[in-house]
Amino acid sequence: MSAPADFQHDPSNGGTLQFSGNLSLRAIGDLPERLAAIDGPIVAVDLSAVERIDTVGAWIVHRLARDRGATVSGLSGDSRQLFDQVAAADHPIESPPRPLGAFAAILAEIGEAVMQAFKTLYGLLGFMGATAIAMGRVLANPRRFRFNATVQRFEVVGVTALGIIGLMSFLIGIVIAQQGAVQLRQFGAEVFTINLVGRITLRELGILMTAIMVAGRSGSAFAAQLGTMKLTEEIDAMRTIGVNPMEALVLPRVLAAVLMLPLLGFYASILSIIGGGLLCWIALDIPPITFVQRLREVVPLTDLWVGLVKAPVFGAIIAMAGCYQGMQVESDAEQVGMRTTTAVVQAIFLVIVLDAFFAVFFTEIGWN
Repeated sequence: MSAPADFQHDPSNGGTLQFSGNLSLRAIGDLPERLAAIDGPIVAVDLSAVERIDTVGAWIVHRLARDRGATVSGLSGDSRQLFDQVAAADHPIESPPRPLGAFAAILAEIGEAVMQAFKTLYGLLGFMGATAIAMGRVLANPRRFRFNATVQRFEVVGVTALGIIGLMSFLIGIVIAQQGAVQLRQFGAEVFTINLVGRITLRELGILMTAIMVAGRSGSAFAAQLGTMKLTEEIDAMRTIGVNPMEALVLPRVLAAVLMLPLLGFYASILSIIGGGLLCWIALDIPPITFVQRLREVVPLTDLWVGLVKAPVFGAIIAMAGCYQGMQVESDAEQVGMRTTTAVVQAIFLVIVLDAFFAVFFTEIGWN
């Protein structure tokens, strides 16, 4: 059994301090207090007689040598390496940063949000490019196209959404007609409620509300599905066996959204018109035949084309935003929820921005 930690101080020999025994935690005892009581100079520390030393002992010796300005000698091998590592880890603790003022904190948050927005936009543009490349490869070699996966996405995006989109559109048509009739009655122009319902439904609200519904329903599902697959390393496994995730997972979802959204938008517009016509029949005594005849007179065919042109663009944006956010999941299950929320918000925001752009564009080319 090794002797407990001890030391000999020789002030006459230039202030040499020689340690002996076991410099480990269980054998140190009151060594730190006795070292602190030394009054004479210490210019050298000799550890050649030390039998064993651990991290605690190395720290006590290093702190003593640092505070007294002494040199340390007598160690070799693993003991010397341990002492050097303890000495290298000794650095002053940095003071915490000063808290920002209210104005500076607001500016910092705004700057961080702007940088994050540009970073996300850059990543989304790159993802669109990767999707276009995958589409090009599939067109060059049609045998790579995954028909079954795409048809399944048709069902998820389109068929199973018919009920909720139809109900929503029908009720929106009723609301538009009711609010329009209330306002137009003040001028004795209730008949123009038909104009309002027909034009705003076919041109704007039919496809816009459908896109928002699909973003919340299918865009979130895309992000959650791909995020979970990324988390469980299924996507990495697909790459390992030579399957391109862009072709197998992203492309079917994008194609399904692009092809199904025009159909869903047209379906939503028809049901909105039916809802508006029903309210006009009940509240304004405008029979269905008169409602339909008036629609044919006041609603130009360009309104239908405007909605059908916007629909596939909205579908592509929704699908790509959902897939992109799902592919960004990295570490834990919490990120799946965060990325899913981000995908829905991002898709709805981009849809509204693009809708505003289309509104200006179609007015400039005379489709108004």
